[in-house]
Amino acid sequence: MSKIYVCPICKVEVKSTESYFPFCCKRCQTIDLGRWADGSYSIAGEPIPDHDDENISIH
Repeated sequence: MSKIYVCPICKVEVKSTESYFPFCCKRCQTIDLGRWADGSYSIAGEPIPDHDDENISIH
């Protein structure tokens, strides 16, 4: 028996066996991807320092 989960975008119940799991459909999957792409989501951490491209050596 499949466990029931909730789509993180629209809150509809979704089974772990669904093809777009953990989303209920392609639309919700695409919305989530768009949120990552536009910076709405982020992972906490130390800021990445800016580097001057001229000081980087490629081996």
